[in-house]
Amino acid sequence: MTIAARDFRELRLDGMSRNFGTVNALKGVTLSVKRGEFIALLGPSGCGKSTALNCLAGLLTLSSGSIWLDKTRIDALKPELRGFGMVFQNYALFPHMSVRRNVGFGLKMQGLAKSEIDRKVNEALNIVRLTDQAEKLPGQLSGGQQQRVAIARAIVIEPPLVLMDEPLSNLDAKLRLEMRAEIRRIHDLIGSATIYVTHDQEEALSLADRIVVMRDGLVRQVGTSEDLYVTPAHADVADFMGYRNIIKSKATPAGGKVRVSIGGAEIDGNPVEPVTNGNAVAAIRPDEFHVDANGPIAVTVDSAQYHGQDFYCSGKMADGTELYFRTPSRTKRGDKIRLKVDPARVLVYQDAGK
Repeated sequence: MTIAARDFRELRLDGMSRNFGTVNALKGVTLSVKRGEFIALLGPSGCGKSTALNCLAGLLTLSSGSIWLDKTRIDALKPELRGFGMVFQNYALFPHMSVRRNVGFGLKMQGLAKSEIDRKVNEALNIVRLTDQAEKLPGQLSGGQQQRVAIARAIVIEPPLVLMDEPLSNLDAKLRLEMRAEIRRIHDLIGSATIYVTHDQEEALSLADRIVVMRDGLVRQVGTSEDLYVTPAHADVADFMGYRNIIKSKATPAGGKVRVSIGGAEIDGNPVEPVTNGNAVAAIRPDEFHVDANGPIAVTVDSAQYHGQDFYCSGKMADGTELYFRTPSRTKRGDKIRLKVDPARVLVYQDAGK
């Protein structure tokens, strides 16, 4: 194989900011990305992740800060001079061009000889497993195949960095799972860095070496999938990482732990941030609860949905607090259930008052 990422050591974002009038879409984003890393930018709509990607691509100028590729500052360069590959949400393929011509378009713009273009295009199509579709038009392909064409077009120019903007959002659930594996396989094969924008925390967890969680234009936490899954640094990060129970409570520190009051039940928790007497926020994943006749938490079931092996349930505690949990036991609306939870899995944060 000859297609490989151009060599570099580090991409560095240094205080990258972008304003739209009075709106600060990006606020001093600083991040280093090593060659070969797969980075996911994760967050809800409007958090700044796509703005960050477009600034990297050169589609938006910076309001302040800088972007460096090793010792070269690139934020003033035109998009085509940065040499990055881009995979868009809507594929952005030329409908009148064959797969082969779509993939080779960037190489043609670089002025390469036809023999060199043909060689590189053939290799890229082989990498994405579309050799037998080379002469078809995009409209004759499935959504997953069109996305593979877009990926082939991005990697054929041998970029140091591949930028992906929610590339799987238009695919059905089965195709999304298949394409996740393909994207990671291709990333590992060519050795580029990848920056991947998504709002899907499961997608980020399964793909990325490190995840950058964003909110309101700020980086809230950077870490491995395990870091963010097990110990989110802030309550808003926990909320986005699947800790569906984000419960305001009263807290009392006690010997390295903290006791919190949830729906009238007193349970021990694990302080992630320094917590003093008073208001706090407890974050608990639904799958951390276990049904136990002697459990301290009493819930009346409002809804129970069967998802294959488990029932995904919501219920209310005595004070009206809503709680989400799951159980392998058959459960129905109106059931009164008692739950327990390991104190280590009750993450307690300061109450930011939002």
